[in-house]
Amino acid sequence: MANKKVALIASNGGLETAYKVLNIATAAAALDAEVAIFFTFEGLSIIHKDSEQMLQLKPGNEGLAEGFKKANVPSVKDLIEIAKESGVRLIGCQMTIDVIGLDKEHFIDGIELGGAATFLDFAFDAQVSLNF
Repeated sequence: MANKKVALIASNGGLETAYKVLNIATAAAALDAEVAIFFTFEGLSIIHKDSEQMLQLKPGNEGLAEGFKKANVPSVKDLIEIAKESGVRLIGCQMTIDVIGLDKEHFIDGIELGGAATFLDFAFDAQVSLNF
């Protein structure tokens, strides 16, 4: 299938969400899909410069940390770098960023800011659309 597109929305925070979103994104990119992730509300914590302190496992899931280590799962920081190197578009929701009083400097390098229309322009012809 030529011109595969995967559109992801990350609207929840937490380490589990970060891994879900970035795993799907990097796998899709490895399969030659164009990928865009729209980060909004709590999902913005995934691309925040302080994400390592902000992203926590949900209560009851603490055992996953050891599982991630044993399975040699890359860190969220490493997965973001893999995503960027693979051409995944990381789009921070401009409206949410404005509402919470932050600006682009609070987020990692290599992201773009845009509104829903920016993401939708990409997502309209995506074969896969997922929300996390």
